[in-house]
Amino acid sequence: MSLIYQISILTCLIFSIILLAGLVYASIIFYQEKENRAAFRALLLALLLPPIYFLSWFYNWEIVALILSADLVLMGILFFISFGKKAQITDDIPKHQIDERDIMFARNELKVNTDRYKEYYSKNPDKLDLDNGFRKEPGLTAEKSIFYNEVAYKAGNSSFFAVEQFKNSVDGPVHHSKSDISSSELSKFLKDWSKKLGALDVGITKLENYHFYSHKGRGEEYGNPIESVHSHAIAFTVEMSQEMVAAAPQSSIVMESAQQYLEAGRIAVQLAQFLRSMGFSARAHIDGNYQLVCPLVARDAGLGEIGRMGLLMTPKEGPRVRLGVVSTDFKLRTDTRIKDNSMLDFCLQCKKCAEVCPSKSISFDDPKLVNGIKRWQINSESCFTYWCKAGTDCGRCMACCPYSHPDNLLHNFIRFGIKKSSLFRMLAVHLDDFFYGRKPKSAELPSWIPNHEKAQK
Repeated sequence: MSLIYQISILTCLIFSIILLAGLVYASIIFYQEKENRAAFRALLLALLLPPIYFLSWFYNWEIVALILSADLVLMGILFFISFGKKAQITDDIPKHQIDERDIMFARNELKVNTDRYKEYYSKNPDKLDLDNGFRKEPGLTAEKSIFYNEVAYKAGNSSFFAVEQFKNSVDGPVHHSKSDISSSELSKFLKDWSKKLGALDVGITKLENYHFYSHKGRGEEYGNPIESVHSHAIAFTVEMSQEMVAAAPQSSIVMESAQQYLEAGRIAVQLAQFLRSMGFSARAHIDGNYQLVCPLVARDAGLGEIGRMGLLMTPKEGPRVRLGVVSTDFKLRTDTRIKDNSMLDFCLQCKKCAEVCPSKSISFDDPKLVNGIKRWQINSESCFTYWCKAGTDCGRCMACCPYSHPDNLLHNFIRFGIKKSSLFRMLAVHLDDFFYGRKPKSAELPSWIPNHEKAQK
């Protein structure tokens, strides 16, 4: 037997052991995730695939072992060699500022027949019929909504109430004496402290005009042009619980959204107050009280990319995060953003969020020109109308996104392959469908949350 055949046969033995161990490990991980379908299929593959390689070794099937070994080498090349990246899937720089008055949350706050209501729809008559659609529905956390759960909804509203208490703390007086701390030292401290406070990932970027809304759309400052002297921003993410998100669009999603908006608000208010105490102007941008478009700021700070569903996609948690931003006039040390085309290419191919969207608000199409730039655009009116019907902020796209899988060895291995190879990205889409299903069912509510029926008694 030649040396090359001996190596091929030995390779088959080693790979059969690795493959068996990997599939059993995957099955255990799936079981821990309460994904019984995926766990069963991984075990089934463990019974079918490794024996092919093992038998080639056991019976010294030289030609078969050589073919299988060559196949393994080819797979290794496809997996480890970077290629197939598309250069320009989406554009980065918006040509126009967004007016906060046009976003759905601002339009939701318009009271029928008030002066503000009449003024807005006189200028935007095309939006009136669209918005009357969501106004006919029960509304977020409303009693007659589809997923009404008294305990969960009131818990979520309690978190939103707590966020509201930060309203007068997002900005404030600046200490008269400026610290002489260096930019690099303060930037490092802010990042380290943010993580100590509970942030997941943190980045810093220089602010551009397109980061700011053109006008305020909510609260007492409604309609005021936004003018800021702030030149830099620190952006951070907080993680949303996999367990709470997995049951979306049921009531746990609005509980978790509210809780993480609260966590992001708490951290942002602390950072802003700290900066002001150091003698630098600073403002926290938190739920319901923004001057900035947080996803754009977070993207440019290197925290992720904006994907098909219009949310920030982070490398390890996908869209399963909430954002906080603090802007300041102190020239912080910025991070260099490296555009992750592999993530955008995966979004281009996956389309699972569009498949599962209850309101069909997410496009299956490639990015198109919107206001002069190439990007994905969701139907915000139909999306928000479903929120008002469901009573929750849905989150179905977030729950089903393959990037939302837990941050562990198995899923990080898949993410590594996705980042490296376009062929692996194609394979990963089909693997996710095979294990989890193309239209996976929503998980059950966490056991500690009273169920739908009990909550209404």
